Amino acid sequence: MKTPNKAGKPRQALDQVSELTTNRLSVYLRCLNALEDAGVLTVSSQSLAEQFHLNAAQIRKDLAYFGEFGVRGVGYYVGDLKRHLRQILGLDRKLRVAIMGAGNLGLALADYPGFRQEGFEIAALFDNLSAKVGQRSRGGVPIHDIHDLKKIARRDGISIAVIAVPAPSAQHVVALVVASGIRAVLNFSPGTLEVPDDVKLKSVDLTVSLESLSFFLAQCEGDEK
Repeated sequence: MKTPNKAGKPRQALDQVSELTTNRLSVYLRCLNALEDAGVLTVSSQSLAEQFHLNAAQIRKDLAYFGEFGVRGVGYYVGDLKRHLRQILGLDRKLRVAIMGAGNLGLALADYPGFRQEGFEIAALFDNLSAKVGQRSRGGVPIHDIHDLKKIARRDGISIAVIAVPAPSAQHVVALVVASGIRAVLNFSPGTLEVPDDVKLKSVDLTVSLESLSFFLAQCEGDEK
């Protein structure tokens, strides 16, 4: 029987994989997690697409960037494909995350259990208020002085920073993050931040998402008149 394998791809080919593709890989991984929890051992691209409202041809195309994982007459072994996707997404190693800002949002993110389940360890919180420094979140994440970021990031191997500070402070804080050597940033602060080309920045703007929902509701109300 043929065993699924992750065939190596040239570095240049992998560099051309779009962010939309990697986003879909994350979706596939969640679907495989659900199948594994349900005791499903094998799945075809067609069955995967039908169960989770995906596109079978897109699934096959996305996976083909990284190798041949299917088995003729069987489809995909759920456990094997899940393991390969975790390797592709870099989730086969522990990733340590620091959160900038120990306010309500920062503390809520620090104690969210889903991060740890997916291999992300929230290692530290940082703030500039002396009253918070030395304290811990409810889940036990320590709060450090933002001025100690560079030292602690290197000591604890922080690889991802989350920006959860007010908008006026965000650019200054992200500059401190970059100076500390962290090259991956998830931003929850509204507005646009600037980072060097060798730093990856992703922004989650909750206000924009709410405004999009507001637009949807407004259109529905207009159709009802």
